[in-house]
Amino acid sequence: MSARAGLARAGLVVLGLASAGMAQAACREDSVTLRGEFGMARFRVDVADDAAERSRGLMFVKEMPASTGMLFVYPKAQPASFWMRNTLIPLDMLFMDATGTVTRIHENAVPLDETPIPGGDEVLAVLEINGGMAAAMGIEAGAQLRHPALPQDIAAWPCAE
Repeated sequence: MSARAGLARAGLVVLGLASAGMAQAACREDSVTLRGEFGMARFRVDVADDAAERSRGLMFVKEMPASTGMLFVYPKAQPASFWMRNTLIPLDMLFMDATGTVTRIHENAVPLDETPIPGGDEVLAVLEINGGMAAAMGIEAGAQLRHPALPQDIAAWPCAE
């Protein structure tokens, strides 16, 4: 599937509490689940896990359903910086370390702005969602992301849990 083929799919789910079986079923390549003090949220995602997909990202996307996003995954934790070149919609960027813990959130990145957006020195993954959504949902640094691309042996919220 192409890096943006799934953007037309739906599925934002905000949950108070989920059973272990439901949470485990949510650990799929095409979705991420976040948990934190706000509760839980699930997004359908396209995964950008190679250099070409990460470079293109969400460029030229004109609209994105509230229930979707893109998960950028690096081969190892590293410094990461983003920009909004050719990106037409405002985005929130959630930067995560190797455990899947959100370490930084950049809210409402400005479309077409080429100013670098630093994510930190030990970034393994970045979740891009529609601008303003993180604040609206109460997602903050410290939230944990579950996805099979994270190293499960050190994940703060492993798929097997």
